[in-house]
Amino acid sequence: MSDEASLLAANAAYYRAFVAADLDGMAAIWGDEEICCIHPGWPPLFGREQVLASFRDILRNPMQDPVLRRSERALICGADGRVVCIEMVGQAALVATNCFRLVDGAWRLLHHQASPLMVQSEPPPQASPRSLH
Repeated sequence: MSDEASLLAANAAYYRAFVAADLDGMAAIWGDEEICCIHPGWPPLFGREQVLASFRDILRNPMQDPVLRRSERALICGADGRVVCIEMVGQAALVATNCFRLVDGAWRLLHHQASPLMVQSEPPPQASPRSLH
C-alpha cells in the first residue's frame, strides 16, 4: 500500500471510530505524546489524557450526530502526513485538518482541528433599493 493510501486509511479509521462511538478504536489512532485537538468552538486540548477525555464525552453523547468525511486530500512530507477534508456533522459542514506521523510503520494522529465552513450554495438575493424617507 502506498504512503498516501495508508495515510487515507488511517484517516478513515479515525472517522469510523467516531461514527461507531468506539473509544478504544479512537485511542488506538492517536499518538502517545505531543498531541493536540481543537474541536469547533473549544479551547485547545493538549496531551493524550485531555484529548481522549474529550472524545469519551463526545462519543457518549446520545445527541451526537455522526461525523462523516468528504473531499479528503492527503499531503505527505517524509514521516509527516496531513489530511484536509470536509466533515459533515448533521447539516453542518466543517473543514478539518488531521496531522499524522508515521510511527513504527503506522500513521498516528497528532493533531486534529475542525472549524465551521461557511458554504453558500446559491448567491444571496439581491436587496431591493430602499428609501430612507
